[in-house]
Amino acid sequence: MASPAWAVDYPTWQDVEAAKKNESAKAAEIARIEGLIAESQRKVAETQAVAEQRGAEYQAAQNAFDAADYKANQLQAEADQSAAEAETANARAGMLAAQLYRSGGGAELSANLFLESDGGADELLARLGQASKLTQINEGVYAAALAAQNTAQSLTDQAEVARDEREKLRVEAERLMQEAIAANEAAQQVLAEQEDLNIVLEQQLAALRDVTAQTTAAYQAGVEARRKAAEEAARAEAARRAAAAASSGGGGGASSSRDRGQLSSQGWAKPAAGRITDHYGPRPGRPAGANPIHGGTDIGASCGSNIYAATGGTVQYAGPLGTYGNWVLIRHGDGVSTGYAHIQNGGTYVRVGDQVSAGQVIAAVGSTGASTGCHLHYEVRVDGSQIDPVPFMSARGAPLG
Repeated sequence: MASPAWAVDYPTWQDVEAAKKNESAKAAEIARIEGLIAESQRKVAETQAVAEQRGAEYQAAQNAFDAADYKANQLQAEADQSAAEAETANARAGMLAAQLYRSGGGAELSANLFLESDGGADELLARLGQASKLTQINEGVYAAALAAQNTAQSLTDQAEVARDEREKLRVEAERLMQEAIAANEAAQQVLAEQEDLNIVLEQQLAALRDVTAQTTAAYQAGVEARRKAAEEAARAEAARRAAAAASSGGGGGASSSRDRGQLSSQGWAKPAAGRITDHYGPRPGRPAGANPIHGGTDIGASCGSNIYAATGGTVQYAGPLGTYGNWVLIRHGDGVSTGYAHIQNGGTYVRVGDQVSAGQVIAAVGSTGASTGCHLHYEVRVDGSQIDPVPFMSARGAPLG
């Protein structure tokens, strides 16, 4: 029997046959096998817990990056606006200064007005008042221009600091994502190993508990039958995935809308059938440390319904991710990635490294993580930054609404 690296001294069928001939030996062997099954279950739960913990750590780091990214982008937008206001104010100040210069400016302007005035005292006073007001306006415009320049510079400096902090958080999130991927792969491997192992252990246990004269050969035959059934189920699942890939364009075959997402002329598909239940945008009053914005668009859909790859790409992440529940992230190239959250348990049909086609069925809608009902939380990232999926998808001929 092939055993995981951490396993030792698993019973053989010869051990079971020998133990059946002696009651005390049989009892000891039953206890040993029960302990091995319990240990197997513990190992599976342990590795799955580690995968979930790594996923939660990765999500926390990703949320920190998203918050820093949002802050940096907001500061830069404010800095750009202040810079534009400063430029406008400078232009106004320059125009007024030129007007004052042409008029002589200051005391010289007052003297010129006095010498040129031929309409009496009232006209002279009016013109002097206008000149004084013009000078005051110029001083105010100059002060406003200087303030706008200072504000723009301050915001630019703050944005630069925020970008530096964002880059550190990006690196940390990437590191934790790789750890989460490794932990998730390890959990899947241990689960597969233990499922195979438990088939044998449970049949050995059944053979020991059988009080008839039946030999272990019958149980070995049962093991083989179960193993073949498991292999057949795995082949059927692989065939189903291949058919889904082919129906979405990967194999060139015909298909119906039940098997794939409806593709736009640009090769994009709506990720789930349903209506929008929550939009991308700021979420006031969020608790400290939480993402300041809702980073995607929620699409209400029935439990177990298909989730489609928005377009072709490579699966970057597929596993538990904190409040996202089960999460798939697909990288499409040109800095674009799409994410799919709250996938139902057992409803993830792709693994890290898989190549998927546009409209391919990749998962099933669920309500895992921080979810109050079955829906798809759909995200779009460009160069790592979350953006509003609605205009992005509309521009690609696959509107979410």
